[in-house]
Amino acid sequence: MKNEVEEYWETLGPGLTTGASDDDPSGIATYSQAGATYGFSLLWMSLFTFPLMAVVQEMCARIGLATGQGLAANIRTHYPKKILYTATFLLLVANIFNIGADLGAMAKGVQLVLPNVSFALLVILFGVGGLLLQVFVDYKTYAKYLKYLALVLFSYVATALFIHMDWAMVLKNTVIPHITFSKDQIFLICGILGTTISPYLFFWQTSQEVEEEILSPDPTLPRKHNLSDVEVKKMRTDVWSGMFISNVVMFFIIATTGATLFSQGITITTAADAAQALRPLAGNFAFILFAIGIIGTGMLAIPVLAGSSAYAVSESLGWKFGLYRKLKEAYAFYGVIALATIVGIVLNFVGIDPIKALIYSAVLNGIIAPIVLYFIVKLSSNPEVMGNRANSRLVKTIGWLTILLMGLTAVSVIVSFFL
Repeated sequence: MKNEVEEYWETLGPGLTTGASDDDPSGIATYSQAGATYGFSLLWMSLFTFPLMAVVQEMCARIGLATGQGLAANIRTHYPKKILYTATFLLLVANIFNIGADLGAMAKGVQLVLPNVSFALLVILFGVGGLLLQVFVDYKTYAKYLKYLALVLFSYVATALFIHMDWAMVLKNTVIPHITFSKDQIFLICGILGTTISPYLFFWQTSQEVEEEILSPDPTLPRKHNLSDVEVKKMRTDVWSGMFISNVVMFFIIATTGATLFSQGITITTAADAAQALRPLAGNFAFILFAIGIIGTGMLAIPVLAGSSAYAVSESLGWKFGLYRKLKEAYAFYGVIALATIVGIVLNFVGIDPIKALIYSAVLNGIIAPIVLYFIVKLSSNPEVMGNRANSRLVKTIGWLTILLMGLTAVSVIVSFFL
């Protein structure tokens, strides 16, 4: 007999890996900058973004389960293709920059522990290794690997246990928002929103639900069907658990860097900088845990970034797609994964500032997200698309509120460039 913990673990799947991949090295760097620059002031965002992120990802999951198609395929069916092509192109660009920045961050993370290992060699090994896993490892095994890799996120929770923390101040800043409305802070808030409620997660979540359904042990399930309460409950547990873990990790990264780097006036630009700066303040063990998190989350996030790009491009253009397919069955799909990964590798050697690439990819995500979210809310609210699982009034309201908030933040950042 399985105990409750085992049953809960088996319930987790696409939602867990989607949420965990959100805390990639670029996200870690963004959260670390928030803590190092503003202390505990932006901790409230970890609490604020949780329900928004969870509701959005649940919409994506329901779209995948109810229609048997990915997000791009659904947009292509119901809306003008030009809008989809534009959003897909911007997503691909943002993801490639993100992959490049993550590969560089992972290499720097290894060098923190093994400084004599070549940066170039590490970038190539991580990039090519991740690509080969996606292409040649069967989907069930690969999904299991991603699921277990998500556990590395708890290294950031453990790191917080090795430092002194003013928990009363932490709690106060978690529940009471504090915004200065300065140009730099608005820019950082847009980056946090862009790296937390991120477009690549929308496409990955939807398509992964389809993959899981295709490989379901119940072959009688039609590709488009009214979802049972059991299916919805399982999906909801998975999605909300994954998003909760993602935001808990954001919370602890901001709290850790706020308690150490901000209090010492130390500024950082990368996740590796944050790990290195922690060493004299929090000890070797906290430093090693932080570095391990950078490497592990990168190994999880890069396949998700490349895979979401491939799903979006392939579905937009009507190509065969899916990680459950063999290479010979979906050359174009795997070609996009290869292209995104290889260009990401190359970005580390052509003189592009990886920090600027990281920051601007996060902000670009924050600008793209409201556009894609519009289609997510419209599709998931349409009974003709969703059957008996269309959005409730509350969920629809939260969806439109998320679009409004992210849209206003994106416009503020764009306007700030001209002021």
